[in-house]
Amino acid sequence: MALIVKKFGGSSVATPEKIFNIVDRVLNEKKENDQIVIVVSAMGDTTDELVSLAKQITSKPYGREMDRLLSTGEQVTIALMAMAFTERGHQAISMTGPQAGIQSSAAYGKARILDVFPERVFSALQAGNIVIVAGFQGIVENGDIATLGRGGSDTTAVALAGAMKADVCEIFTDVEGVYSTDPRIASDAVKLQEITYGEMLEMARLGAGVMQPRAVEMGSRYGVPIHVRSTFSTNQGTIIREEYTVESNKRVITGVADDINAAKVSLVGVENKPGVAATVFKALADKNIDVDMIVQSIRSTDDAVTDIIFTILCDDVPLAREILDKLHETIKMESINIDENMAKVSIVGAGMLGQPGVAAQMFGILGEEGINIEIISTSEISITCLVAENRVKDAVRLIHEKLFLGERG
Repeated sequence: MALIVKKFGGSSVATPEKIFNIVDRVLNEKKENDQIVIVVSAMGDTTDELVSLAKQITSKPYGREMDRLLSTGEQVTIALMAMAFTERGHQAISMTGPQAGIQSSAAYGKARILDVFPERVFSALQAGNIVIVAGFQGIVENGDIATLGRGGSDTTAVALAGAMKADVCEIFTDVEGVYSTDPRIASDAVKLQEITYGEMLEMARLGAGVMQPRAVEMGSRYGVPIHVRSTFSTNQGTIIREEYTVESNKRVITGVADDINAAKVSLVGVENKPGVAATVFKALADKNIDVDMIVQSIRSTDDAVTDIIFTILCDDVPLAREILDKLHETIKMESINIDENMAKVSIVGAGMLGQPGVAAQMFGILGEEGINIEIISTSEISITCLVAENRVKDAVRLIHEKLFLGERG
């Protein structure tokens, strides 16, 4: 007997026919006495359609009411899937995130799971049900519903699996697993048999859309293996775990990630005095705007002013612009420039630790192709360059070919 949490994304449940396909697959694979929890996203493009609907009402569709609206998408899916299981002759019950015990912060649109109390899920399983849970949502202390951000259903699934001490959490998607880079950009991308939590977290944080970063964090926290696999085949996918189990799977470069949802913010000619940077970044943080790749430089001709450059998500640009314009009234600066035509290209690999020269190779590849680097940031296992959006695909293909495949060759 095994306790298995399975997550299916929007493309996997986009139509009633596809919902029945999932139901049939789950029932065919289920062994006697297995306990199954299924976490689902909204059907197809439902979330995008709800966002579009909100924008017809307001130019600033965010906050409590937006989360109330978006949470309805998953609730449609869970009810339909429970009905489909019943039609196939198996007991099933649907639960919203709050009903499943998902407690979250009050950061609407970007809430974090604070705790999980799955007693009601356990009770339903013991009664013989397959339990279908709405992903992407939790309940705030005051009783409100808050959503977990794009890809939040992954986080729901892994958090539930961890809290319930599940044997495995299976993330079903429209690709076969985790690849060395986006197969839509580089046709020679390689499916990885396994990857560590640390590497997958960096890949996800830096743009690899197959997993949400917070989901990987949850997997690492609870030590639950995550199996990323395809909805449309029974092939083995990619296992995300603490350490490699096969020595040959280790490599210097594990993958190349890209992120086109990046905007460069330049605060030009800011007065150079203590506390200014703190004021700027606190104002952004108070509105849950994540900041990355920060550079501050003092002009050699005038040390009384400095330029502060950083990146944010393009999705956050309208709110960030509003905040920075307001700060401009109290902080002296020459101008605020925001460029949304930027993108990040990154290499990730635990093997880079103690391996000199990797950064030089990456920069050399970009330089040879005339791809200008705007900002560079590094961690112990990643190197990220900010480049023009119209060159990022070229950058990914070249770096993947010369660094990842070059290493293997």
